[in-house]
Amino acid sequence: MEGFDKGTKSTVGAIPLLTTRAGPRDGEAWRQRLKDEYRALIAYTSVNKAKDNDWFRIAAANPEGTRWEGTCWYVHNLRRYEFPLQFDIPVAYPQVAPEIELPTLDGKTHKMYRGGKICLTVHFKPLWAKNCPRFGIAHALCLGLAPWLAAEVPILVDSGMVKHKDDEAAPADASASAAPSS
Repeated sequence: MEGFDKGTKSTVGAIPLLTTRAGPRDGEAWRQRLKDEYRALIAYTSVNKAKDNDWFRIAAANPEGTRWEGTCWYVHNLRRYEFPLQFDIPVAYPQVAPEIELPTLDGKTHKMYRGGKICLTVHFKPLWAKNCPRFGIAHALCLGLAPWLAAEVPILVDSGMVKHKDDEAAPADASASAAPSS
């Protein structure tokens, strides 16, 4: 894992590698893979909380575990920017990595595909292919989404493409308080 700092390497090292090679069409093997995925996500979340680096909430959105939804956030200039997060498990999973979507950022950066899918092709996809089937959802969040947020959110905020929720609410509040009372 060349190119990653010591902190990232230690975090990834704490995420259990998955052993079950199964996708959504593989019945009982898929259910075992989902158990492995949950174990890895719990371990990753625990590591993040221990390092005071909690930055996402995610859960399966359907009983089959093929659709996942949640929230991720990034702190920039001491302000927390939150984004809805979603993705579907591809039919060819785990050979193919999930395409992580941040729908509220759709069209705001060039490092994103239609529908708010973040661009992971150059850096993350080769790493995923090399580590298939040992990588899972937790690895995609750690090595895909986290670096993407760190690279893109500051640029989006500084360029004005993303506003903090308090800044979006301020103009409405200001106009309401400036209105004359009768």
